[in-house]
Amino acid sequence: MSKFTKIDAVATRRLEGDRGERARTGGVLALLLALTGACTREPSDSPAPEVSGGEAWLLSGTNDERFARVARQLRGFDVAMVETGYRYGELYWAGQDQNWEYAKYQIEKIRTAVSNGVERRPKRGPSARMLDGPLAAIEEAIAAGDPALFAARYETLTTTCNACHLAERVPFVRVQPPTVRLAPVGPPAVGDDDP
Repeated sequence: MSKFTKIDAVATRRLEGDRGERARTGGVLALLLALTGACTREPSDSPAPEVSGGEAWLLSGTNDERFARVARQLRGFDVAMVETGYRYGELYWAGQDQNWEYAKYQIEKIRTAVSNGVERRPKRGPSARMLDGPLAAIEEAIAAGDPALFAARYETLTTTCNACHLAERVPFVRVQPPTVRLAPVGPPAVGDDDP
């Protein structure tokens, strides 16, 4: 079994195991599946299939060249941090609105983004683990439905994020609670306790 067939099998198992995750990861996963499918085909003497301009970048070249292109699209830890920053802001607003289900959702997504980043850049793992305690502490505040405790724990999370950036030698990336909402999500509707 080639390494490309193994990758295709793993991606397929992940898709079949969690259809919700497939919907959330959208284009990136579709891109990877298209690539792994293209890479598992045996080379032939027949000409490459016609593709529209949008897919040509993905289907041209050798398998190694294709994977290198996809890796450049996924990038390293910086892309994970962009998502984490967005989720950090949404977590703040969820706490302000006492939208505890949305807050739990953001914690889950922060963990996923950081985990995906560590998978691509394992050397970031020790610093990323700094988030474990503060995220668990915020979950306790969310479970208690306590806005004051949430605010205190969120402040600790902010301090930890900045300490992590210092440890990773990017102290100029200084996070702070947001002042502007980026998403149209607000407080839960009255009586909306069922997700």
